[in-house]
Parts: sequence; C-alpha cells; structure tokens
Amino acid sequence: MGASNTVSFDQGWSFARYGLQPDGTRRAEPTGLEAPALEEDGWQKLNLPHDWAITGPFRIELDGSTGKLPWKGIGWYRKHFTPSKADAGKQIFVDFDGAMANAKIWLNGKYVGTWPYGYTSFRMDLTPFLEFGKENVLAVRLDTETWDSRWYPGAGIYRHVWLVKTDPVHVGHWGTYITTPEVSDQKAVINIEATVNNQSKKSTKAIVRTTLFELDASDKPARKVATAQDIKIEMNAGENKVTASKASILKPKRWSIEKPHRYVAQTSILINGKVVDTYFTPFGVRTIEFTANKGFLLNGKRVQIQGTCNHHDLGALGAAFNLSALTRQLKLLKEMGCNSLRTSHNPPAPELLEMADKMGFLVWDEAFDAWKKGKRKNDYNKIFEEWHDKDLTALIHRDRNHPSVFIWSIGNEVMEQQDVKLTKHLADIMRREDPTRPVSNGYNDPDGGRNSGAVVGLDLMGVNYFFSQQGKWDADPRYANKPTLGSETSSCVSSRGEYYFGGTEYKNWQITSYDVASPGWGCSPDEQFRTNAKYPNLLGEYVWTGFDYLGEPTPYNSDETNLLNFRTDAGKKEELEKQLEAIRKNNPPSRSSYFGIIDLAGFPKDRFYSYQAHWRPDFPMAHILPHWNWPERIDSITPVHVYTSGDEAELFLNGKSLGRKVKEPGKDFRLVWDKVSYKPGELKVLSYKNGKLWATDVVRTTGEMSKLALSTDRPAIQSGKEDLCFITVKVMDKAGLMVPRSNPTIHFSIEGPGEIVATDNGDATSFVSFQSQDRPAFNGMALVIVKAKKGAKGMITVKAESNGLTTGISKIQAQ
Repeated sequence: MGASNTVSFDQGWSFARYGLQPDGTRRAEPTGLEAPALEEDGWQKLNLPHDWAITGPFRIELDGSTGKLPWKGIGWYRKHFTPSKADAGKQIFVDFDGAMANAKIWLNGKYVGTWPYGYTSFRMDLTPFLEFGKENVLAVRLDTETWDSRWYPGAGIYRHVWLVKTDPVHVGHWGTYITTPEVSDQKAVINIEATVNNQSKKSTKAIVRTTLFELDASDKPARKVATAQDIKIEMNAGENKVTASKASILKPKRWSIEKPHRYVAQTSILINGKVVDTYFTPFGVRTIEFTANKGFLLNGKRVQIQGTCNHHDLGALGAAFNLSALTRQLKLLKEMGCNSLRTSHNPPAPELLEMADKMGFLVWDEAFDAWKKGKRKNDYNKIFEEWHDKDLTALIHRDRNHPSVFIWSIGNEVMEQQDVKLTKHLADIMRREDPTRPVSNGYNDPDGGRNSGAVVGLDLMGVNYFFSQQGKWDADPRYANKPTLGSETSSCVSSRGEYYFGGTEYKNWQITSYDVASPGWGCSPDEQFRTNAKYPNLLGEYVWTGFDYLGEPTPYNSDETNLLNFRTDAGKKEELEKQLEAIRKNNPPSRSSYFGIIDLAGFPKDRFYSYQAHWRPDFPMAHILPHWNWPERIDSITPVHVYTSGDEAELFLNGKSLGRKVKEPGKDFRLVWDKVSYKPGELKVLSYKNGKLWATDVVRTTGEMSKLALSTDRPAIQSGKEDLCFITVKVMDKAGLMVPRSNPTIHFSIEGPGEIVATDNGDATSFVSFQSQDRPAFNGMALVIVKAKKGAKGMITVKAESNGLTTGISKIQAQ
C-alpha cells in the first residue's frame, strides 16, 4: 500500500530502441534524447509494464540460455505530464518496481539519478526538477547491452511505475517496520518503527500516530483492533527520525498457510493537529522457528516446505509483469500442493509478495545470482562493490513487513561459496536491516561451503542437489544445530505429452514425460522424495522449477555455467564439457526450459500429479501416463505409470486386470506396470487407501481430430486494466476426447471489445512469435491470451479455426 497519495504512472509513454536491433543490426544512439523539446516522431506509444524483447523475433544464432530473443539493446522511455500548481510545495517522487537494466533518469533534461540492478525496486525524488503547472518530461535510459544473464531477464520498464505525492514532512520510502515479538492466543505485542523525513526548509514539531485495523479481502481497513501511543517528535530541516511505538492486539488472528489473516497499520503524521501524511502498512501476526531436528515451525506447528523455484518471466508475456498471469500461476501451484516460493535468483515483483500474503504462500526472498566473481562477464559482479549494500537494503526495507517472507537469501550458487568473510558480511547486512528472519544461501558446493566454515555465518543451510554427505554434516558439531533445506531439488526435465520407449529419454530436442530424465546433478522427483524421507530433519524442498521459463534450455544448452555444478568433480566437469561442445555444433532450436512441472503455456505436465499425490496426501487423486494412442505399437511393451495419493492401485486394460500394486512407504512414489502390451481401447486405474476405493483415472484411445474446444479461466474481464483471460484450446475427436498427438495449426480471431495479447503451446522449440495469431497445437493443446480494449464493454468472442476441424468459440464479458 504505502503512501496514501500514490497513483499509477504506467500510462502514456513513448519508447525508442537504439543500439542492437531485433534483427541484429545496429541503430546509432543520438545525443540529447533526454531533452524536453525532443521530437518523438516514430517513437512507439505504449503503456507500462513493457518488455521490449518479447516480440522477438526468435533467432537461431542467439544464445539459448537467454531464450534466443534479442533482449540486448538500449531503450529510451519518455513521459509527458503536467503537475498541478496546487501541488507546489509537495514532495513528488517516482517509484520504479523494476527496470532492466542500468537505469538512468532525467527530468526536464536534468539528471536525477541511476539504479543499475534491474530487479530491485527504487525511488527517485523529482521535486528539485519539477515545473508545476507546466508540461514536464521524464526520460529513462536503459542499457542491456552491458548486462549479462544466465536466463531471459527481459528488457525495459517491465514492472509498474508510481507517482507519489507527500507533504515535505512524511513517512519515508518503505519507512515503516512492524514486528511481533510476543504472540500468544490471548495477545500479540506489535512493535512499530516509523522513519519520518523532514524535507522542508524549517524545523518542525509533529505527532506520529498509528492505528491498527483488520485488513479485508479487498485490501481495505476493516475493524479497528488497536491504537499505539502517540509519539511527539521535533525535527530540524532535512532531518530524518526513527520513531518507535507499541500496541497490543487482543486474541489475534494469526497469519498461516491455511488462513492468511492480515492486518494493516495506518500511520499518520500530524502537525498543529492536522494530518499531513498517511502511510498504510499491511502485516501479519505469526511466529516462525527454524530447528535442526523439529523442522520449520509456523505458529508452533511443523510445516514441511513444499516449494518451487521460479524465474520472473510470465511465458508468452515475457518479463512484463501482469497480475492476472501471476495469479493464474499461483493458483496452479496451490492446486498442486505447493506452499512456498523461492524467488530465483533475484528480488521479485512486489505483487508476488502481496499475493503470497493473501493466498498463504511462504516466500524465500533472494537477492543475487553473483557476487564479486561473475558467472557471466557483465553480470552483477560489475556493480557488486558499489551497490550490494544498497540493493540488499532496498530488498529488505521493501519486503520485511510481509508475513509471507520467512527466509532471506544472499545468493545462489555464487562463485565465493567458501568465502567465510564475504558470506558473513552479506548476512550481517541483512540482519542489520531485519534480525527477525534467518539468512541463507543456495549452495551447489555444500560440502565446500561447510568445510571452509562459510556456512557458520548463516542461520540456515540451503543445499542445491548434493545431499550425499548430509548425514556427515548433521553429525558435525559446527552444523549439528544448523537447520537445512533443499534450496534446489530434482531438476527433472520433460516435455508435456512426449513419451519415448526402450530407454530413450531425449529425441528431436524434446524429453520424455515419463519423469525419469535429469541432468547429471539432478534426479527424479521420486529420488528426492526418498532423500527427504531419509533425512526427516530437512525442512523440505524447493523444486527446480514450478514453471518452464524462457532461456536455459538444459540439456539442449551450450551454457558453460552448467559446469559450475561440478566445480569439485573434475571427471564430471570434463564429461559435461564434451557434451556442451557437441551441443554447440548442433546449434539446438531450444529456447525455453524443460525443468518446469508446468509448461510455459501454463499446462501441467505429468510431474504435476506426482507432486500433487505426495504433497496433498488427503486429496483423492490418480493419474495415468502415458496417453493411449500408439497405433504403431500394437502388441509392443508400453510401460504404464500411475501417480496417486492412495497407497495401492489396480490397473485394467479393456476391462482385464493387469494386477494390483502396493506402495512401500518412503520408497515408492509411483506405481509402475512395466510389461503392458499395447492394445487400443481403455486403460483404467482404481486407487485404494486403507483398503477403500480412493480415486480413479481413465485414458482412452481416441478417434481422428474433429473439433477444437475452448475453455476460459474466467467468464469476465475488466476493461482498461491489466486483466487477462487465458483460454485453453484442445484438439478433440467426435467423442469429446483430446487427441494427444495432434499438432494442427490453429488460427485465432476475435470480435467485440477485445484484443489478442499472445498465443503459446508449451513447445520449447517453437520459433513462432508469441504475438502470432496462428499457432500450431503441441500435443493437442494451445493457449490464447485475451484482454479487453480500454474503456470498452460488451461481449468478446474468440474463435479458433483449423482446416478440417469444427471451429471452437469462446465468449468473455468485458466489464
């Protein structure tokens, strides 16, 4: 929420791209692009958030690790606005939630400031440069040519921008800090710190008053629950003061995963009895405890971390933030049983934390992918010395009031994992700004980090993949009391709807969906579940990854940073170097990852049901794989796997039992019938729990493609907002069954007050532009994303057409 007088600054920008162009040519960057009088002929008119690279085109010669998209370039954004004369005397700020990368800002041709790290939110004070009652020009220059990444970072002002107006005496940027040092069923003691800035030219006396309310589902203050004592302050001109007050909430409603209750603190600044500034801070009442043996305790009860790692891109939308898209992702993860998110490997959009607060997700909030020593030439290492303290402070001050945030992370797989001094230095910065949460680090060299003693400087040990020595470290006196968590696990890879037989896992730049393939450092989900069962003291895991993401298409990836996972294993490193060289020669078309449990279009892969079965043991479910359309495999062995939350199951082919199988606890996380001889017809599983029928699933051999069927994730969307409708398209036979091996080209069209934003199908090798209205289905499915036109209302009709198939139609109401 923040300052009460905050308005969106997303509308009405102009954009031009210089330097490297989408086709690989160069366009010279003129001087003076910040000048107010500059003619903007030919500049693109747009609204933010904006990712200048997602429109492509995909180019085979570009780096697969960053999505084969032309994201490197120099982008200029300009916005004309006229501040009211009535605002003269106010402080005017512009807040950027994120700008990729190396942002430099001018107002009316005068330099305001810079913020290089594209993931951190930041504020610029416009007040000294504003001309009230006149047209002002804000200019922003971004440069990704001098930025490097190991995945697709996006490019541009890709998160929201806000204009903030305050009195010269006001609560500072992210200026409140709320903690709950004492929590019981009877009472919660609330500590409230508020930083007050006096940016006026005279000394002043003020009162700081904070009132606490319950926060309702629409983010509005509801019932008043407490009022803190007033704090009187005297401030000199230009002075900042930190105030401290307390309040108590009787019979507090605790924030939890199941019931994410929230409160809001309303902090007001009064001068001569008049309220001159109001600041709102949502927060939650909860206790967290991390133990080496009892696990993680939320409100005194153990919670096993069932988490996923996720990059920040939103598939076909690129890095440009959209709340509808994020909400869709979080709902899918919740359905799977996920209860925690790791923001790999950077500060997230602020809305992710807001949604996590509301939906009941725990968040591992991460800062960096590199420290002083880079993984790429121009990654964070170039700005580390000057900016690491500022970036860590910004991250913590922005995020420390969110009840969902329960772990801080100083980095991921950094080159200095064994650096005792630097590890402690970074952890101490985080503790300086917030001592209420543990500090961790993601180690892909956990043995080296522990041997060196670097881990001693952390509160929580994060292990990426390499658990073979876990028993040894649990017994080491230095780490016997160190809580440990799987900060990255599994790294299983698969392509939705692709199944290979006879031991084949990789073919045609795709990967089998039997959920058995992984790079050398990874393992199947089953193997990780066994590891977690072997070491019950582990707090849980973060799977790499919840969703496929743009870039890093391992194993079809020539990225040398894969070698970092074997920095202490010379044999493995040499083996992988040979594989990478072979991949480089083949120049693979892969442009997005295969790690996701859910594909890039948001369609669950088979693995989704493996995690759902394990993470939601009380949810009746069963899932059969593969599909049952194999005309070329009549009488050939076609293994059948079943994921179920039951403890045993019986499989039937055309009504004939193929046997009943029982899970061995801690060992079996799927049931396998590996000698099934393929015959067309019906494959059915009956799952049992405690001897009683629990769940069923059926797959059938389908007929020929006949029609397209559309289904929407919502019946209506709001016009003039960032509301999106995600429409799933399935290729069906006459009986209404999805035809799994069908890939017809589908043409999308729209009538009424709507626009097609993007299309996708989850195919990691597709070079079709996300903006194309012609999209091949991939294994029977495709996606079209629609928005309402600004200010328009009425019925939107979306059509999906393909030669020889009955047209699919979907209707959405624009409100």
